[in-house]
Amino acid sequence: METLVIAALAGIGFIVAYRTYGRWLGGRIFQLSGEAVCPSVAQEDGKDYIPTSKEVVFGHHFTSIAGTGPIVGPAIAIMWGWLPALLWVIFGSIFIGAVHDLGALVVSLRNQGKTIGEVAGRLLNVRVRFLFLLILFLP
Repeated sequence: METLVIAALAGIGFIVAYRTYGRWLGGRIFQLSGEAVCPSVAQEDGKDYIPTSKEVVFGHHFTSIAGTGPIVGPAIAIMWGWLPALLWVIFGSIFIGAVHDLGALVVSLRNQGKTIGEVAGRLLNVRVRFLFLLILFLP
């Protein structure tokens, strides 16, 4: 029963954060607009740029962000206990993971759907692009 209460409270916390903090980030920090055209629509070619339903995009994004929680959370729990691990997963998801992922998506969308490595390589130099792509291939 205690676990169910914790899960329910965490779920409510995520919903509240999405509706308040997420809306604030989108409007004030990233200045998102409903009139912006996604690269998958603007550059649709049937191969690399294909408009996809929001459910599929959510699934891909969710699996990407959810991957570190099961890795980092138990490691923290082994060292400091279950409460710091639970707090890390909840608040880390809201204030670190969500902000990072939203920022990466916005940068990609505003640069014709390019990866962060390609954007960094164009803005900084070729060596930075190579390092980003190397990090992607290592795991």
